[in-house]
Amino acid sequence: MPLPADQIPERARRVRLILLDVDGVLTDGTVDIHGAGGESKPFFIRDGLGMVWARRVGIEVGLLSGRPSEATTRRAAELGLRIVSQGGHDKREAFATLLATHGFTTGDVAYMGDDLVDLPVLGQVGLSTAPADAVEDVRSRVHWVSRHPGGRGAVRELVELVLSAQGRWADIVDEHLVRES
Repeated sequence: MPLPADQIPERARRVRLILLDVDGVLTDGTVDIHGAGGESKPFFIRDGLGMVWARRVGIEVGLLSGRPSEATTRRAAELGLRIVSQGGHDKREAFATLLATHGFTTGDVAYMGDDLVDLPVLGQVGLSTAPADAVEDVRSRVHWVSRHPGGRGAVRELVELVLSAQGRWADIVDEHLVRES
């Protein structure tokens, strides 16, 4: 259920793990299946930069996907993500295992999902989120909905929300400002 805007920062301040579905969140949901085998997926660079910055300030970032994919494995490795769960058809079970393995509580987690298979996890986390183009049954049940669609900035906006609430976003911006001598 969407929260009043003034309650979102309070929940975002407690986030220690940003957990993301992949297809429809980190991508636009498109999977290109190649005739000779293999597949490809488009990943948005700004989303990736946001994940790198979150990790830099001590917030863990992880992926929770019901579909195994070599493209996802490769992207996670490029970003240095150490929490990657793929191929579990029951996301609730995979989420419970992830929490136990890495020592997080449900309140520590912001999760972004876009479809019905994400609802079991979205219903448990401290900050449930969705991209703008998530299905209506997800958008109507999460705390916060990005202005951006999946694969086009929704993850980056979530990272900025969390880091701003924790007083860390200004430091990231300051790192990139050109200093005059």
